[in-house]
Amino acid sequence: MNRKKASLLLLSSVLTVSLAACNSGKETSGSKSSYPERAISVVAPSGAGGGWDLTSRSFVKILSETNLVEEPMTVENKPGGGGAVFMAEYATKDKANNEKLFVNSPPIIINNLKKEGNSPYGYKNTTPLAQLTIDYGAIVVRADSKYTDLKSLLEDMKKDPSKVTLAGGSAPGSMDHLIGILPAYKYGIDPTKIKYVSYDGGSEAITALLGKNADVISTDISSTLEFVKAGKVKILAVTAPERIEGEVLSEVPTAKEQGVDAEFVIWRGVFGPEKMSKDAYTFWENTIAKLVETDEWKTEVETQGWQPEYRNGEDFKTFLAEQETQVNDLLEVLGMKK
Repeated sequence: MNRKKASLLLLSSVLTVSLAACNSGKETSGSKSSYPERAISVVAPSGAGGGWDLTSRSFVKILSETNLVEEPMTVENKPGGGGAVFMAEYATKDKANNEKLFVNSPPIIINNLKKEGNSPYGYKNTTPLAQLTIDYGAIVVRADSKYTDLKSLLEDMKKDPSKVTLAGGSAPGSMDHLIGILPAYKYGIDPTKIKYVSYDGGSEAITALLGKNADVISTDISSTLEFVKAGKVKILAVTAPERIEGEVLSEVPTAKEQGVDAEFVIWRGVFGPEKMSKDAYTFWENTIAKLVETDEWKTEVETQGWQPEYRNGEDFKTFLAEQETQVNDLLEVLGMKK
């Protein structure tokens, strides 16, 4: 082979390798998303200390600790209307904001279906990313309360519903309210006669209870654990189908075992904007699937008193449609459907 031909072959080889490298880079950039490139905000649409706040902070903390997300992550609290105020802003101003996620639970369905304080926006105005956990409702009184079990409370409510103040961390007709009136309804008490006072978040409701501005609160179990452990409150009943395992909760009876057939599951999940990009959706679908398998997340869930129950985006969306039907039926029975 002469020198000229060899040089041409060498040049051809170099060009081929260079083009392949360029093409490889294009394919990588086309198939591998650059998302996220900026800081991520996770919103808890309530005050500090409630279930949404705790879930948001646990979610952000473990994602950062495990390096599953390298960009900075922050938690924002945006209380108001049991989540309805935030949803109005998110569904209109942030519908394509891939860098803003939020945590929610049954109120995203309830607020959209109830008659009073109705929100025109619901889960269909979002992109469901994953269900993370389930929790249950708790009927809670002060540690020094005269009520020692669920039936003693319900008997007083039955005699005169107006003399027992029930409080919760969400608006009338929302989740905490439903948790509180469901046992009463099942016990034969007119739920519309019960005196209910709403606060922005479970933490404020507990403060009202401890300050003797309420006789009983209905909230999620996880919001009460630190107060139970500190001996400040006691849980009369949980809305779980059976007793919950754990050092504290295993001693707490269910409503059902006290003769009141009142079950209410509180799922918690992560949502993105309605117009979320495909790259962002894929990133979170893969990342959250990895998160729930880490030892750090499993430990966090156990510490918070939650029950792990993961659903990916598509399964979560299907589940939400089923929940919508159930909540609609419950609100209709209680006369609270829009």
